[in-house]
Amino acid sequence: MESVDAGGEVRHWSAEVNGISLHVAEQGPAAGPAVLLLHGFPELWLSWRHQMAALAARGFRTLAPDLRGYGDSSAPTDPAAYTILHLVGDAVALLDHLRLPKAFVVGHDLGAQVAWHLCLLRPDRVRAVVVLGVPYFPRAPRPATELFAALGDGFYITQYQEPGRAEKAFARYDVATVLKKFYSIELDSVTAPPGVEIIDFLEASSSSPLPWMTDEELGQYAEKFQKSGFTGPLNYYRMMDTNWRLTAPWHGAKIMVPAKFIAGEKDTGFESFGTKHYVESGGLKSNVPDLEVAIIEGHHYLQQEQAERVNTEILSFLDKFSEN
Repeated sequence: MESVDAGGEVRHWSAEVNGISLHVAEQGPAAGPAVLLLHGFPELWLSWRHQMAALAARGFRTLAPDLRGYGDSSAPTDPAAYTILHLVGDAVALLDHLRLPKAFVVGHDLGAQVAWHLCLLRPDRVRAVVVLGVPYFPRAPRPATELFAALGDGFYITQYQEPGRAEKAFARYDVATVLKKFYSIELDSVTAPPGVEIIDFLEASSSSPLPWMTDEELGQYAEKFQKSGFTGPLNYYRMMDTNWRLTAPWHGAKIMVPAKFIAGEKDTGFESFGTKHYVESGGLKSNVPDLEVAIIEGHHYLQQEQAERVNTEILSFLDKFSEN
């Protein structure tokens, strides 16, 4: 697409969709092809700031919501309100609200799971998808907590299952430190030693500010999490077994939407659980036939750490469809 002005200012608004209020940050021309950007844990719409500017400057209309439980969006108190069906429902309802039959979708981390399942459940609403960090895995033969049990109590997802446990541990630190500990992860495995909470095991980068985030930006995140807390975001993990039960009708289903998967070669998740082999051996492509893969330098929070490279990878892919 032709370049346009820098895309204008970021516009903020909220919409009542799927029974909640969803806060959305928007940048780019309203008539441009829509790109829905779905953030991960523990992040906000703000984690897409670099992509929003780059996409808007190329004529795309970027839409980056705070997912339910995050930032300025509603945070239902019932953990059962955070299933994958609710999250995909939020995305579909947002597109309906904007009268958009289809959109490009970009997802990272837990937002990657939402993006994949949006493609799985409502492929008619997705023009193409770009996913960062978390590949599509077909539904497992057993629930997540059973699969993760072998990793012991120190595994972060296992610790997140018990309501209040992680929140209590997080509360020993100021919010900015909690966030910085996650943003600094460069471990082989996000598993704490026996008897240690994961947040105590993680180390905050000694670099201040982080190489890819200013102290002012970290403060913006911290301000929102100080207000909203972490329970909503943690409820995503607490619904993993429920999601497994809910998605039984799609057992063995493939993702047929055109897709691009981008991973950081030093991402803990990419290096763990056989993920690298699954992606590089063709396992992912067998489940997502219309697939491109880009393995680039970087860690987990790739769209911020390697913003320019990620922007190039996204734009080169979306440009293939933008004239259609």
